[in-house]
Amino acid sequence: MAKSANPFLELLTPDNSQLLFIDQQPQMAFGVQSIDRQTLKNNVVALAKAAKVFNIPTTITTVETESFSGHTYPELLAVYPGHKILERTSMNSWDDQNVRDALAATGRKKIVVSGLWTEVCNLMFALSAMDEGDYQIYMVADASGGTSVDAHKYAMDRMVQAGVIPVTWQQVLLEWQRDWARKKTYDATIALVQEHSGAYGMGVDYAYTLVHKAPERVKHGERIGPNPAK
Repeated sequence: MAKSANPFLELLTPDNSQLLFIDQQPQMAFGVQSIDRQTLKNNVVALAKAAKVFNIPTTITTVETESFSGHTYPELLAVYPGHKILERTSMNSWDDQNVRDALAATGRKKIVVSGLWTEVCNLMFALSAMDEGDYQIYMVADASGGTSVDAHKYAMDRMVQAGVIPVTWQQVLLEWQRDWARKKTYDATIALVQEHSGAYGMGVDYAYTLVHKAPERVKHGERIGPNPAK
């Protein structure tokens, strides 16, 4: 099968992409108004777990942790125990040499990005990395957030006009999996869906237990049937 010369037509794979988290910190999340913040954190952690399943090189960068933004979500750090955190002063992660070095070290040109805020740190990094580093940016819209619905929307619009590819966390997960015959990552992918994918995960649980008669994921006490009054 002939391969397209256009890199934007290539699907994301576990071998051609890397992941960057920008400023997933509480003070930054406090200002987010474009998405429910609990949903945002769920999606961020799910994306991190997805990357762990497929061994995707991952960089975590933070800004002004001690003086303003606070520490990265513990749920995110729990996915990467011992991972180095790259601290910055610049709003634009591309301005930091440690970040540029970490991205370059993977040898991969496709960067999946999840960060706060969409209209500031995400946008500046994306445009700079494309312009100066010749990277292809995949912006995870539902694992990023802006200070208003408009701020997020128009930042996404501006990035898309510049060539950034908008994606969602579940889209990235399933693109990495691609084929349900890939049994090495099948169980972990399904487990991630069950835990983080809302209605999709509920549907999987229903199909497994009621249709395919698999055991329930969580053991519980005896189920007592109805006992109508006589």
